[in-house]
Amino acid sequence: MTRKDTGDRRRKIGPDPKFKSPQIQRFINRIMQSGKKSTAQGIIYDSFDIIKEKTKQDPLDIFKKALKNVTPLVKVKARRIGGSTYQVPVEVGSFEGESLGSRWLIIAARKRNGRSMKDKLASEFLDAAAGQGASVKKREEAHKMAEANKAFAHYRY
Repeated sequence: MTRKDTGDRRRKIGPDPKFKSPQIQRFINRIMQSGKKSTAQGIIYDSFDIIKEKTKQDPLDIFKKALKNVTPLVKVKARRIGGSTYQVPVEVGSFEGESLGSRWLIIAARKRNGRSMKDKLASEFLDAAAGQGASVKKREEAHKMAEANKAFAHYRY
């Protein structure tokens, strides 16, 4: 353990250029591959334009609602106790929950069939905002798993 307290180790990420939202900037950084941030920004903003065309609503609201619907409250963590491994339910913090949720959104969008990434991402945002889709299903699975293993909650660390 170091003697010096470094406090919160998270890097501060500035807001995105268009919507001035740090949440969208984190999402852009997560979707980015091979350091191509302008491509990732283009994908996100184009998908927001598609959402605006389809629904005539503010895409930022739909994005936030989708992320809220996908963000898990609990997850299971493998814990080895006395020779056997238990799936112990653990509460998820807000930052980690947002991180998991956005990762699930991106993975689900990439797995969708057909069109370009901007179309797939827009469809996944709309599905998640409506409470359906693969990313919401992933969250429900995580919650079911935690509920099923509630008996091992006393092994939490």
